[in-house]
Amino acid sequence: MKKLRVGLLFGGCSGEHEVSICSAKAIATALSKGKNPEKYELMPIYIQKDGRWQPTDFSQPVLESGKPSQLTDENNNDSKTSLLWQLPPEVAEVDVWFPVLHGPNGEDGTIQGLLKLMQVPFVGSGVLGAAMGMDKIATKIAFAHAGLPQVKYMAVMRSQIWSNPCVFPKLCDDIETALGYPCFVKPANLGSSVGIAKVRTRSELETALDDAAKYDRRIIVEAGVEMRELECAVLGNDHPKASVLGEITYDSDFYDYETKYTEGKAGLFIPARVSEAIATQIQEMATQAFLAVDAAGLARVDFFYVEKSGEILINEINTMPGFTSTSMYPMLWEASGVLFDELVDTLIQLALERHSN
Repeated sequence: MKKLRVGLLFGGCSGEHEVSICSAKAIATALSKGKNPEKYELMPIYIQKDGRWQPTDFSQPVLESGKPSQLTDENNNDSKTSLLWQLPPEVAEVDVWFPVLHGPNGEDGTIQGLLKLMQVPFVGSGVLGAAMGMDKIATKIAFAHAGLPQVKYMAVMRSQIWSNPCVFPKLCDDIETALGYPCFVKPANLGSSVGIAKVRTRSELETALDDAAKYDRRIIVEAGVEMRELECAVLGNDHPKASVLGEITYDSDFYDYETKYTEGKAGLFIPARVSEAIATQIQEMATQAFLAVDAAGLARVDFFYVEKSGEILINEINTMPGFTSTSMYPMLWEASGVLFDELVDTLIQLALERHSN
């Protein structure tokens, strides 16, 4: 049987470049285990932070080291390295793409559009699902249309924040009236908790809005609630399945970037310590959310569980979650009986299935 050449696309032009390399390294390891070596041939393609696509002989050492390339125009003496927007020749040999790119330019529909134009199967959501999942405001609208309960929120534009002295105070007044304190200010199109702030006063609100506007022209402000954070992994295409639940605990004020990526700062409980009825309800809501944004292949859906009232509120969906062996998505599936190498194989098969349809 002819092996399928898997183009493992990693790195990328986002603040989650390093996370992408770690995820890609784990996926490459999974492709070397079980029955995968009989079915797949790995072709790593590294995208530098400046957007250059590099060939496999350049990409493999980056993958093995787990560290970004420091190559720049100034120290580039290798004529084989790629020019900006010039794709390596190996790209034409790829049978199926595995784009393990996180954040802007990776899971927001941009790379998905390019892969779609190549007319080659790829793992994960298409243009619509990726773009919808990345934009928190668009996601909120889709969830509301699907009847999924959420925290109160307001969508804000950068033009309202960086406006004349009359508009900005009125905006802050409206936020205070509609949401109160504490509330969370978030850029609409960034991942990994970048640019997010929890605010309790007017001065903190003004500062947080100004900071968020530096990251994105679309900002979302959400009411704070006393809750537990639960997550569910989804796998499939038109008939997705949900995993067991996981719960994240932490001592910090909220699940910020430092807490998320510093070892020992957060605790994980798999399965989550909730009743079967709550778990079932969240699993059903997770697959609803997956279909609401037209996701495909994989997604992790995050929830707030307000234990005092019994409310379950959907928070967000991540269409290309972290994929290391210690990331929540593969850990949830392992707890559900799907080993890491089997999970990677399933995702590739789902990509082929969606492309054929």
